[in-house]
Amino acid sequence: MPSVDRDQHDVDIDLAQLFAAVWQRKGRILATTALVGVLAFVGANAISPSYKSDAKLLIEPREASFSASGTASSAVEPMPDELNIASQVQLLQSVDLIKQVARDLKLHERAEFDPDSSPSAITDFLVLFGLKGNPLELPPEERVINAFKEKLNVYQVDKSRVIGIEFTSKDPKLAAAVPNAMMDVYRALQSGAKLDSNSDAVRWLETEIANLREKVREAEQKVAEYRSSAGLMSLGSDQSSFSGKQLSDISTELARVRGERAGAEATAENLRASIKAGKSTETLDAIARSESIQRLKASESQIRAQISDLSTRLLEGHPQMKALRAQLAGIREQVQAESLKVAASLENEAAVARERETQLLAQMNSLKADSARAGEDEVGLKSLEREAAAQRQLLETYLARYREASSRLDKESSPADARVISTAIEPQEPSFPKVLPITIVATLATLILSAIAVMLAELFSGRALRPTGSATAMRHEEDESEEHVVATEAPRASPQDTSPASLLDVGPDADLVDEMEQVVAAERPQALPEEEHDAFSVASVADHLVEQQSRIAFAISPSGDDGSTGTVALTRELSDRGYRTVLVDMTGSACPTRLMAPWRDLSGITDLLTGEAAFADCIHPDRSSAADIVPQGNADIRQAMRGADRLAMIVDALADVYDMVLVECGPANAAGVARLSRNGRHEIILSAPEPKADELAEIMVAFEDVGYKDLVLLSAKNPQARRTRDAA
Repeated sequence: MPSVDRDQHDVDIDLAQLFAAVWQRKGRILATTALVGVLAFVGANAISPSYKSDAKLLIEPREASFSASGTASSAVEPMPDELNIASQVQLLQSVDLIKQVARDLKLHERAEFDPDSSPSAITDFLVLFGLKGNPLELPPEERVINAFKEKLNVYQVDKSRVIGIEFTSKDPKLAAAVPNAMMDVYRALQSGAKLDSNSDAVRWLETEIANLREKVREAEQKVAEYRSSAGLMSLGSDQSSFSGKQLSDISTELARVRGERAGAEATAENLRASIKAGKSTETLDAIARSESIQRLKASESQIRAQISDLSTRLLEGHPQMKALRAQLAGIREQVQAESLKVAASLENEAAVARERETQLLAQMNSLKADSARAGEDEVGLKSLEREAAAQRQLLETYLARYREASSRLDKESSPADARVISTAIEPQEPSFPKVLPITIVATLATLILSAIAVMLAELFSGRALRPTGSATAMRHEEDESEEHVVATEAPRASPQDTSPASLLDVGPDADLVDEMEQVVAAERPQALPEEEHDAFSVASVADHLVEQQSRIAFAISPSGDDGSTGTVALTRELSDRGYRTVLVDMTGSACPTRLMAPWRDLSGITDLLTGEAAFADCIHPDRSSAADIVPQGNADIRQAMRGADRLAMIVDALADVYDMVLVECGPANAAGVARLSRNGRHEIILSAPEPKADELAEIMVAFEDVGYKDLVLLSAKNPQARRTRDAA
């Protein structure tokens, strides 16, 4: 069956047909699969085995726990970043490292690492004709390095600071020895680089320290000379000047004197005010500190006690009482006189403090002038001191680094920034070839590809495709004829028929009519034996179409629906025989549609001709068989017949998908059928349940005039046709 253009036709994949095709060719598929499996097994065993081993390094800063001086290293190096790890991967693949490993393991003595030393005949041929460079032109060491790189794989483990070193060799011992040797050489190079760096640092620091010591000595000497010349003596650790210290002391003393003066003046003023107001002065601090006043107060208390004691026995006018009261008055006068002395004393102290204050102020003003001059001198002094301090700090830093670098001159004190976390071990099984996986994969791949190849062959041949409907509306031919079909009724068409059967009315030839009447009369079923009657049955017509390998047939039913019923029976007969068959209903009565379609108002050929429906929407399954039908449709038949020239294109498209396309035209005339069938290219079936000689003669003459000489007679008077009609 021809392949189907999927751009023009809408089809479905017949999965049952695909699997059936694979099952039909199961022997060939299994034989091919077994052959490939055996070849893969033999080929895998014939390949020389290769072994793979790997080792892993952790990149991290590493320092000795304590330096030679016994102090822990205070500098903390940052962890390596992604770029640093990538750089170490490149370092492990460097030519210098590979050369050293190759020399240590004597790889140049192994043929595995210098295969070009004994080139094959093919290589000699390619070199001779200039298709390949001569490998022997390269130095042996470079050839070994190239072979080494092909077998080496250095990689960074994802999301870690671990580097893997993987090596492949035909010798399992060598496969493990190379990664371990590379790690040893790499760590030795790293440690050596650190030692070289420390040695260079020590030599450079020795010179720099000697120069800095001289600079520090000169700077400190300048500081001392300037301090002496400017008279800026240092007074302790705070490095303050002498004049500044004096100014500070005088300020403190002045504050003290002013406080004393203020206190004496206030006390004296308060004391005089109390005396003047006649208030008691006993609570004043200055009175309380006076011994004479305290003695007078004590005498006053004794006299008061005596007066109180005698008042119980003596009157106020008694001489003893008068004497005691006179003593009490005298004591009070003495207390007041002493209080005034105390006030005078306080005023004297205030005056002295005031004088002291004046002197201190004079000294302070003098020292301020001296301090101003000393400040200008200290600016230069501090500049010299800063220079000396900077030189001294730099010297101390260099000395610390010198001690640290000197402590790392020992090899054990400068470990490489890498730690071995996994050494390579000798592999016990080859990494390639994996005989069993290769055999299994090759076998399964062959099995799957063979099945796919069979399925693709079925798809491309079209045998595994079946239409789900029609393609999109067919486009008009570029050179569409300007002629229009004029619909006329056939001589014996049913009154309701408006199908393409009414295209043209052609009169019969009288002699041929007589001849056909004789033939038909001789062939009438009533006069024929049973075996001759079967020659016009549905089965016989189906056999004829199969033998002729017909793809398209137009069925004419002069009697109307009875003949259309016979065409439906023929369609189902072909479908039952396994042929993919479709019937196109071009009748006016839509009899095939009623017999086959699930329901009447489905889109069909008239909708397709008018462009009102897509091709995929116009093909529907038969309700009683595996055949398909293109129903009459719902569009106006006369409007649809304006695009009748497109019917030939539609039928040809269906023939690309189906084994047989039957077009039921009803009681059509010959001219109309010829227009639709492109004159003589297809079979013409005359479906007549009860043929009449004159009617058949007229039809045959009409078809002979338009180019059809052989018509196939289908008589529906057979059990199959009757069953189809009764079922309808």
